[in-house]
Order: sequence, then structure tokens, then C-alpha cells
Amino acid sequence: MNFWKTKTLPEMTTSEWESLCDGCAKCCLHKLEDEDTGDIYFTSIACRLIDLTTCRCTRYAERTQIIPDCLDLRQLKTEQYHWLPTTCAYRLLHEGKDLPEWHPLVLKSTRGVEESGISIRSYARKESKDDDLDLEDFILEWLE
Repeated sequence: MNFWKTKTLPEMTTSEWESLCDGCAKCCLHKLEDEDTGDIYFTSIACRLIDLTTCRCTRYAERTQIIPDCLDLRQLKTEQYHWLPTTCAYRLLHEGKDLPEWHPLVLKSTRGVEESGISIRSYARKESKDDDLDLEDFILEWLE
């Protein structure tokens, strides 16, 4: 049986929880929030800790100490997942939806993330400590 269909997010083991991440790295993109509407806008600028080849954090275990704005989803209430991409497994499951057919747990392969265009690999730029960017210039329009 597929554990994500029988368990809630808080009931999952660490291993199960971590396996839900599809490796798209959209959560590692810098985001802007409209103060009036609460709308979240993703940019094409990624955290400096991301490896854009693998779309994985290079310092995952200590990321929240290195990057103070980095969030540990397990420490948040699921009601706070509204800022996650609409394709994110954590958000989908919280909203009572199933995982998409390209998800690695469904497909039993990671190739679906890249083939479906979900990964940030093809368009993201890694943030540098020396960058002086206006993030509004890098807002993405999702085609979801």
C-alpha cells in the first residue's frame, strides 16, 4: 500500500516524509509576497545552497542554521503550506489530493520530474552572496 494514501503528513516517518520530496527545488526559489493580497510570487533566483544539477540542497542538514529564512516544513503547521508550489507533494497531500503521475513515488523513477518540466534546473539562477538583485525583475509566470 502507498503510505501517502494511508497516513497523514504528521504520521509519516522521517524516511517517508523525505521521500515525498520530488526534487523539483521550487521551494528553494526566492519568493515575494504581496503585502495587500498575500499572493506569493516565485522568482528564478535560487538559494545559494542549491545544486542546480541535482536540484538538491548541498547543506540540507544545516540549511536552517546557514540560511535563517530557510524553513523546515516539518516544523510548520500544514495550514501554512499555501506558499508551496501547487505541484508540491506536501501541499497536495495536505489539500487532500493525490500525487501526480510524474512523481518519483508513483513513477518509481526520478525521470518524470525532469521530463515533465517540473524541475527548476532549466531556468533557475543560483544566488550569490555578492548579488544586488531586484527580485521583482525575476518573477516567474507558472504554466501549471
